[in-house]
Amino acid sequence: MPASFSWLPAWLFWALASAAFAALTAIFGKIGVANINSDLATLIRTVVILATLAGIVTATGQWQAPESISSRTWLFLTLSGLATGASWLCYFRALKLGDAARVAPIDKLSVVLVAVFGVLFLGERLSGVNWLGVALIAAGALLVALKG
Repeated sequence: MPASFSWLPAWLFWALASAAFAALTAIFGKIGVANINSDLATLIRTVVILATLAGIVTATGQWQAPESISSRTWLFLTLSGLATGASWLCYFRALKLGDAARVAPIDKLSVVLVAVFGVLFLGERLSGVNWLGVALIAAGALLVALKG
């Protein structure tokens, strides 16, 4: 994290950066799928991500021997990768068909689903105020997505 943001908790800095890049993903993706099949657009995006991450892992010396990674880790990272791929395919198809300003908020209903799944499957606990926030996120996403 840059020193100028040292007053922020590290997780919050990275979460805000993620949100900013996710917003750019929607804008750049909408422009990018204008004249191409959305599945091919997703493939191109994936190749760019793969090359970028391989470069980062190589440059920072973070490679790890595959056999040193547990089978449980492999299983869940594989499932996560499959879910990510399915999400991206659906997202780019939605961007191809709809307005970015309406597609992105519906996509962000994933925040609501993460809260529910975290409670159901990970044993996480949310307070009443947290649940109110989840409900407001859901309501806000739906309101933004409405055709005015």
